[in-house]
Amino acid sequence: MRYIISLLLTSAALPALAEVPRVVTDIPPVHALVAQVMGDLGAPELLLDRGASEHDFQLRPSQAASVADAGLIVWVGPELTPWLDRVVDGLGDGVPSLALLGAPGTYLQDYAEAGEGHDHEDEHAHEHEHEHEHDHGAEEAKEAGHEGHDHSGADPHAWLDPANAKVWLDAIATELTKLDPANGATYAANAAAASTAVDALDAEVAAILAPAQDRPIVVFHDAFGYFAGHYGLTIAAAISPGDATSPGAAQLREIQERLSGTAAVCAFPEPTHDPALLLQMAEATGTQVGGAIDPVGSLLDPGPGAYAALMTGLARTIAECAGG
Repeated sequence: MRYIISLLLTSAALPALAEVPRVVTDIPPVHALVAQVMGDLGAPELLLDRGASEHDFQLRPSQAASVADAGLIVWVGPELTPWLDRVVDGLGDGVPSLALLGAPGTYLQDYAEAGEGHDHEDEHAHEHEHEHEHDHGAEEAKEAGHEGHDHSGADPHAWLDPANAKVWLDAIATELTKLDPANGATYAANAAAASTAVDALDAEVAAILAPAQDRPIVVFHDAFGYFAGHYGLTIAAAISPGDATSPGAAQLREIQERLSGTAAVCAFPEPTHDPALLLQMAEATGTQVGGAIDPVGSLLDPGPGAYAALMTGLARTIAECAGG
């Protein structure tokens, strides 16, 4: 009896072992990065349904309950997914959340930069060395509007710059370690391995896109500025200024005049948007139409490989049409 009492007292004095957090994510690229950091310790949950819009998605009751029961929410931020912002706000301090746009070291740029044609060396200064020294905090990230995704302020599609993906891998590992310190070394090792893989991916994408540099392209909506800036692509125009809005007649005329003067080589629709306006513009300007490109990879199979699949898929589709 004394032995049993002693054992119970000893057990009560030991600290409770932290469990691997159950993680909920918003979009496929974030889900892929979290899955790489978690590795064999667990599998994150992806909220965005296959083929759904990341901007105006509506959570099912079961998904809302899943978010409320999560151990950690990892998401881009309210600038991209306002439907999740409302849920996170409602939870208060009940569930830890990591808004990646506010992660220290994340490179942010405005939509105005995304539509003007990027000078890879002067504006971004990466030269594929990934040495970001920007330290934009959460306050700057929140400058973009939360409602309507009006494409003003900071562009939230920051995962399309692989240097940001590396920053986010570290941020995810740090947050998971806070919640599960017993597995901190594993999270750190997984993040380091994933970061090395991103370097290799970056070099592969750069090689694929090399023939498409300095060949102006047209995109359906203004979501590819980070990708274009990092890889030296020129976006001549975005047909739609937002995800839920259509350009007016005056704007369409302005875009057509601009394209007629820049000799854009390819126009790319998006799989989750009606391509009618883009096809109309391409026909009017004699621009070739390429394959569909999706900035969030909403049609990809989710998992740790989805980020690489997204980046190489974008590169190959663009290069096939604009690579000469």
